Amino acid sequence: MRAVWRGTVAIGLVTIGVRAYTATKDHDFRFHHVHRVDVGRIRYRRECEACGEEIDFADVARGYELPDGRLVLLDRADFDSLPSSSDRTMQVRYFARADDIHPVYFQRSYYLEPEDNAVQSYALLRQAMERTNRLAVVKICLRRKEVLAAVQPRGDLLVLHTMFWPDEIQPADFPVLQREITVRPQEIAAATALVMSMAAEFRPGEFADDYQEALARLIEAKTDEAQSPPIPVQRDGDTTMDLMEALRLSVERARLDDF
Repeated sequence: MRAVWRGTVAIGLVTIGVRAYTATKDHDFRFHHVHRVDVGRIRYRRECEACGEEIDFADVARGYELPDGRLVLLDRADFDSLPSSSDRTMQVRYFARADDIHPVYFQRSYYLEPEDNAVQSYALLRQAMERTNRLAVVKICLRRKEVLAAVQPRGDLLVLHTMFWPDEIQPADFPVLQREITVRPQEIAAATALVMSMAAEFRPGEFADDYQEALARLIEAKTDEAQSPPIPVQRDGDTTMDLMEALRLSVERARLDDF
């Protein structure tokens, strides 16, 4: 795995060098949009709705739409002028109880690996957090953005969970929540008994994505019908990248013919 972030966990005057690695991956199949007739890849143009011209990426700016419809334009220099925390320091704000943070706050997870000279302090922090059932609430700069996150022990590792900011969590505003509901003690007892009769430890290995497995079998069954991609037609204004793609497809076509 390749580290996506490298820096230090700062706890007061104590610093622990770590590297962060993506802890999850998406197992979905990736599909291209193609023309059903000749399986040519569908191209999408960056077209300006004002002048109708195809726009080079270098001429694309970011625009924020105001309530009245006007656009505020920002470029890279504007973003560079914004204050940001150090992209190499993960500052621990405090240690919260593990059950204080609802899972709705969590986004993505990253494994934290200690640097060679920080193994002892890393293990000490992990064991202390595990013994006290606490997690560290931190701020970290990822991809030039300040991110709220939590660090939690998991086995012999510490895991970083990026989090939504509080104002990004939408309130649950449903009419049913305003209704008074009366539940009788015997109903609570029966429901509790049902829950406890099905109680078990979470064993993730027991679960599988049936849809993805069926999709994999479907793709495998259609492998013999697979078609070679066509060489793109060159048009006026095509970029060098289009030519390189055409050359790549030509090489692949030659290899298939040789096979």
